[in-house]
Formats: sequence, structure tokens, C-alpha cells
Amino acid sequence: MKIAVTYENGNVFQHFGRTEQFKVYDIVDGKVAGVQVLSSDGNGHGALAGMLGAWNVDTLICGGIGAGAQAALAQSGIQLYGGVSGNADEAVDAFLAGNLAYQSDIQCEHHGHHGEGNQCGEEHHCGGKDGCSGNGEA
Repeated sequence: MKIAVTYENGNVFQHFGRTEQFKVYDIVDGKVAGVQVLSSDGNGHGALAGMLGAWNVDTLICGGIGAGAQAALAQSGIQLYGGVSGNADEAVDAFLAGNLAYQSDIQCEHHGHHGEGNQCGEEHHCGGKDGCSGNGEA
């Protein structure tokens, strides 16, 4: 099994489509057997699901994620655990222990209509809600 986490400075990065790195964990017998940090190579939203599939990732742990990316992950057979925040290693440990706190119905619709439909409620890297600074910029 391989678990990928959107990654920045040791923590779960809060905007899937803008993540610059993934921390990928190789899991053997329910334990972390190897870890590597991989670059998204500047790819965004649409290409990331394919990239994760090419890396043979089974599971993604992330913060905010939009419906389009969720659909792409589902088509790639990648299980999603969204709405997660905090330390990446601790999130993986919690997942392996069956204790990961996540939002099964995460919807982070920040690509238009700012202020409407935003349900993930996570604080993102810009300090605004759902990746928005409040001025329409993500």
C-alpha cells in the first residue's frame, strides 16, 4: 500500500490543487516501511490524480479539495481522506491505527463564487478560508 499526503513543512498542505510536494509512505504489514517526498513538478489540479496513479498511490490524505479533483481520484481508484490538518506523519499514524479524523463529504469549491458553498472550513496557507484570501485570489 502507498499513502500520499499533500505536504509542506512537515504538515498536511491545505490546497490539493496547489500542492508542490507529496510525502509518500510505503506501508508493509500495517507499518511505514519507507518514506519519500516527491515534487508535483508544477502540475496542478487536473494532472495530480494521474501523477498519484503513476506513483501507485492507493490512498490520499489532504486538506481542502474540490469536487473535480475528487472525481479524478475516484476514477484512478485512489481512496480520499480530505479535510485533514496537522502533522503529516501523525496523520498517517492515525490512519494506520484507524483513528484519522477527516471529512468524508469535503467540498472545497473556491474556484468561483467565493464565499458560497465553501464547506471544508480549513485554514489554508494564505490565512483565508478554503484557500481564499478574501479578494478572489487563492
